[in-house]
Amino acid sequence: MKGVFVIIDGVADEPCSVLGGKTPLEVAKTPNMDFLAERSKIYSCHSVGKGIAPESSAAVMSLLGYEPNVVSRGILESIGAGVKIKNGDLALRANFATIDNWHNKRIVDRRAGRTLTSWEAKQLAKAINSKKIHDKFRFEFIPTIGHRGILIFRGGFSDNVSNVDPFYSEGKVASKGDKLLESKSFDDEDDSNLSAELVNKFVKHCYEVLNSHPVNVNRVKKGLYPANIVLCRDAGSSIPRLKKVKGRWLALGYMPLEIGIAKVSGMEVYRFRYPKLRGIDSYKHLYKGLNKAIKNAKRMLWWYKNKYDYFYIHFKETDVPGHDGNPRDKVKMIEMIDKGFFRYIRKIIKDNKLIVCADHTTSCRQKMHTSHPVPVMVYNSENSGKKRYSESFAMGGEIVGKDVLKRFLF
Repeated sequence: MKGVFVIIDGVADEPCSVLGGKTPLEVAKTPNMDFLAERSKIYSCHSVGKGIAPESSAAVMSLLGYEPNVVSRGILESIGAGVKIKNGDLALRANFATIDNWHNKRIVDRRAGRTLTSWEAKQLAKAINSKKIHDKFRFEFIPTIGHRGILIFRGGFSDNVSNVDPFYSEGKVASKGDKLLESKSFDDEDDSNLSAELVNKFVKHCYEVLNSHPVNVNRVKKGLYPANIVLCRDAGSSIPRLKKVKGRWLALGYMPLEIGIAKVSGMEVYRFRYPKLRGIDSYKHLYKGLNKAIKNAKRMLWWYKNKYDYFYIHFKETDVPGHDGNPRDKVKMIEMIDKGFFRYIRKIIKDNKLIVCADHTTSCRQKMHTSHPVPVMVYNSENSGKKRYSESFAMGGEIVGKDVLKRFLF
């Protein structure tokens, strides 16, 4: 083993009033990360660029040294979910979500309250797929984890179309708009116009099928958000051919996006089965998932430390409290990762290289990704004084996301 690259998704934040004007990283009790931080330099990094609040896909691709939007999120998630796609197939990331009605098209919740169980998602997807929206072109809607899903149109399409999800645009956070958008072509080509038309037909079809579906009727009776719409974004229609990252890599894979990124960058993937959401307590499920991810990250390092040069470990759960405005849960998750994972890293890292960073800032205050820089911790084993891995200690200088690995790991 030569090095470990750890991304803690969305862990960077803004000061939170409920935390006494501090960020979750500043408040969390992290003795093991503190030990590593005292033997590291901590840099300030815009993962994609100044003034950009990036999506996770663009941010991680940039941190791995690629152009941020070289591969669409729709393609990355399809590859990560194991869906077979060909050049010309149109792939989009999708969310089960909630709108008030088709007339207003106001988005009430982008993730259907995060309470959609795996069984419910499967039933709703079955209903969506049971009817055609076009005589000639067929689609597949595939639920993945939680509210997430993938939409595939088979054929020869253009991906030069806009999102129906108003929150995202071309790999970055667009706005806080709450109205469902219409997909539009960015050019006058027939295949682009057709792609936009099919996406819009699909979205309307979803509302017609889902709004009165028994699953959603039952959810409303329970006081839950109905999953009555599917938001589509980040279309892609070509299979990427990228230069592999340097060295032999093994990635911890449990979310479609991160698995897809690992695959297109030439990494092998260490898989484990992520827990299914069976009840409505989404945070109980998140903690269960994070605990399992930590255990498997340690297991992966233990079993394969002599077989691979580098390890990519991405903890996804810390992003969620930022979107939900729950800084205390973010603190708790950071402390879980410190105790469960970094205590182990502290024992085995020795003279190996270690990089720890966030892919982007997810603000509990704004409940979204922001353009604030993230702290990047670069371990060098020499004690350089008391400091912590947090935003306020990122005084080692500024670095661009795409330079992180080539400057500090290789």
